[in-house]
Amino acid sequence: MLRRIMPTTYFLIALVLSIILHFVFPIIRFIYPPYIYIGYLLILFGGVVNIWTDIQFKKQKTTVKPHIMPTSLETSGPFRISRHPMYLGMTSVLLGAAFLHGSLTGFLSPAIFIIIMERVFIPIEEENLSKAFGQHYLAYKKKVRRWI
Repeated sequence: MLRRIMPTTYFLIALVLSIILHFVFPIIRFIYPPYIYIGYLLILFGGVVNIWTDIQFKKQKTTVKPHIMPTSLETSGPFRISRHPMYLGMTSVLLGAAFLHGSLTGFLSPAIFIIIMERVFIPIEEENLSKAFGQHYLAYKKKVRRWI
């Protein structure tokens, strides 16, 4: 069931949850201006990484859907810094929103999002990449970290 819902849906749910939690349960506000503005940088970074990654996938004509077997092994562009740059970008946006809110509850959403990606999607993707690209993927996996 969890696999049928795409990661972007979990991202949007986490973003809305972050906003709702901040306004309904603003537990321990610990980030104040000017530090909350770090959130804008994180959101910008996450947006750029996601767009860059999407362009890479389209250029190579391979899938962004985690449950579909990939047709090419991406190792350039954002894939030089992360094996899962789209998840990194989405997490960065969630962290940016948490910084902007400045309360502890805002940081629950990025944590939950990371756990879901780690447990539900990343294992499927890495298994498919191993099956499709064997030793090439294993060599890449040794060189590049999962997140950053």
